[in-house]
Amino acid sequence: MSSWPGLDDPHLALVGNAPEIGDHGRAIDGASCVVRFNNAAGFGGPAGSRVTLLALVNRGGQARAWVEDDGFLDRPVIRHARTYLLAFPELSPDEEGAHERVCWTAPLRDKLAHRPVHVLPSALHDRARQQLAPRVSGTPNPSTGFLVALAILEGRSPSLPPIDVYGFGFAGWSGHPWDAERDWFTACGEAGRLRLHPPAAS
Repeated sequence: MSSWPGLDDPHLALVGNAPEIGDHGRAIDGASCVVRFNNAAGFGGPAGSRVTLLALVNRGGQARAWVEDDGFLDRPVIRHARTYLLAFPELSPDEEGAHERVCWTAPLRDKLAHRPVHVLPSALHDRARQQLAPRVSGTPNPSTGFLVALAILEGRSPSLPPIDVYGFGFAGWSGHPWDAERDWFTACGEAGRLRLHPPAAS
C-alpha cells in the first residue's frame, strides 16, 4: 500500500463513473491525488482531467477488450495515470472457469509495464466481503469501487481529512450488493472518513 502514489495526500478524490456525476471537474482537479476507475466516464469533461491512480478490472470481457485494443495505451486516462491498480488477484489456470472469470492479469500487466502496476490481494477481498456480509444475504460480491475505497481507507491515516467521493451512483451489474455498499459509504461518511458528493440525479 505504501507504494501507491498520494495515499496520504490530505486532499484525495475518489471518482466513480455515474453518468449524472454533475459538474465537479474543478473540485476534482484541485485534489492532490485523484483515483479513477476503468473507462473513467466524464474524464476530460465534467469529471475533470487529472488522474493519479487508475483502477482497472482484470477479469472478463472488458479486460479482454482492453488487452486486444491496439489503441488502449493512447486513451487519455491511460496516458495520464501515474500508476495502475488491478482489482482482482491473479487466478491460476485451473481456477479459470466461466467466461466472466477469465483472468487477464498477466497480459494487462505486460501492456501497462511502462508504469507501476499493483494488484489487490485476496486478503483484501476477504475483508471486503466481511464488511458487507452483515448487510446482505449470501456471500457478497464487492464492486471494484468498494474494494478500492476499502483498500485506501485501510492504508490511510484516520487523522487525515476525509476523502472526497464523486460519481458513485451505487448501480450497475446486478451481482454487486449496491444497497449494502451505499450503507457502508454512508457510515464512513458519518465517521468522517469520506465526504460524499452524490450524483446530481440521486
